[in-house]
Parts: sequence; structure tokens; C-alpha cells
Amino acid sequence: MLITGYGHGPVVAGEALVGHPGFWSCHLLGLCADGACGGRAEPEWFGGDGADADALSEVLFDPERWPAFRVLTGDQGSEGGVVVVYRNLGDEFGVDYLRAGSTSCGEVRLSWSELTGLADGPAFGGDGVREWAERFLLLLPCLGGVWEEEAVRGRTAAALRGVGVPEATVEVAAAHLLGHLERRASHDPGWRSPLGGR
Repeated sequence: MLITGYGHGPVVAGEALVGHPGFWSCHLLGLCADGACGGRAEPEWFGGDGADADALSEVLFDPERWPAFRVLTGDQGSEGGVVVVYRNLGDEFGVDYLRAGSTSCGEVRLSWSELTGLADGPAFGGDGVREWAERFLLLLPCLGGVWEEEAVRGRTAAALRGVGVPEATVEVAAAHLLGHLERRASHDPGWRSPLGGR
């Protein structure tokens, strides 16, 4: 798989990993890794257990194979959407969110309407992640801008249920994720208040 900006790096299709136990723990705990909260998120909140998450993290962060997850949409026949890449370059590990089909590889920030549009929109062709809950949760970490808390919390909880997160932990997991998103947005140097005119 070739992605603009990644040369001929070891990028591989990762969509088959989405259904594995521990995947959502690995992916969503990354959003909670900034240390900005008093409590610590647990892998069990997102389904599976710590052993599942540890086993899958070895696959997700393998320097020899960089899993990519495509959330693709069709725009008048052309490919669009976002590609999520686990960039496992030496000691420079990270998760990149890239515009599909773009000639640049800059990071993606999505508004609430863009995020829900990509999650709910028709998948492009036969490739990529197809279920709305999986698409939503894959892209949730790149949510930016201003949003309505109740709508985001409700939709996040519904998506977590959609991927099999236990009912007993859905609400605490959704609240924890939303708390991290809010803290990140409030410290975004590019954010401008819609009321301040700046």
C-alpha cells in the first residue's frame, strides 16, 4: 500500500484488525495518554482486557508493518476520506490522520459535522472500514473545533456500544474520552472563539 509522503515504507492494510479483542483499547487509550486527567483509563473499559491490548499493541506498533485504516468516501466518483496510519519509525511512534488522495501528508483535524459525515457516509468501493461505529471511533481522536457536549457524548457512547464495549463501562469510557477531547480543544492555539470575533 502506497501513501503519499510515506515513500515505500512498510504500510499495510490494517482493517482486519478492527474486530480483534483489544483493538479499541489500544486505539482509544492513545487519546487518553496525555496525562491530563486524575483517573487512569483501563483497557477493560473498551472491551477485551489488558492481555488482549498488549498482544494487539505488538501488531499495531510493529516497525516492520505499519497498519493503515482507510475511512473512504466517494465524492462524485473520486476517492476521499481519511487514512489512519500507525507510524512505527524507530523510536518515533505515533498515529497519523491523513486526507485520502491528498498530495500532502499534513495532520487532519475534523469538525463535528465532518466527523459524523465521514462516519455516516457511504463507504467508497470495497476498501476500508465500513461500519459507522468503527469509522466514528477511528476518527474520534482528530475531532477539533467547537462541539455540543451532549451530542458528542451520546454519539460516542452509541459507537462504543456498536463495537461491543460492555454496557457497564460505556458511559465512563465515553465521558473519559470526551474529557480528553475537551481539554485538548481548550488548549488548541489555533482555536478562536465564535463570539470574540478573533
